Amino acid sequence: MSQYDSLVFDDYEEASEFAESIGYPTLMQIAEDAVSGIPDGFVAAGFSNGGGMAEFVATRRPVRGVLMLSGALDLAKIGVQTWPNGVPAQIHYALDDPFRSQAEIDAVTTQVKNAGARLEIFDYPGAGHLFTDLSLPNEFDAQATELLWSRVLPFCTSPPK
Repeated sequence: MSQYDSLVFDDYEEASEFAESIGYPTLMQIAEDAVSGIPDGFVAAGFSNGGGMAEFVATRRPVRGVLMLSGALDLAKIGVQTWPNGVPAQIHYALDDPFRSQAEIDAVTTQVKNAGARLEIFDYPGAGHLFTDLSLPNEFDAQATELLWSRVLPFCTSPPK
């Protein structure tokens, strides 16, 4: 799915300005439309702003899990009151990510747990927002990336709990 109309940005400020110019309701609709042809039971996943979009999709469709990778939003910010009942999630962040908001992580933690769902939070050393992106040499962390995928892949392939 192309959240940003197939555009690629060289810096976070430009990307953020573009997202704000489109508006989050439009971004949420793009995310929902992008999964319209996928059968229920998929894992909703997103990096950065896409983490919040994965959360939104999970409130609209029956999913088997949610992956928030360097991005988690309090559900109230996407116009949602409750996490889907029993839907497990993982949150992955670099400890010193400049866009990391502990308040947002704490809000999602409460919302997921209040829905009786399993939540795993994984912290990685470093300050890279998109630390898994090999094309970003100032952020990429090979060890953290390998560890992230060693956690994400079993989450995606294991039977729901």
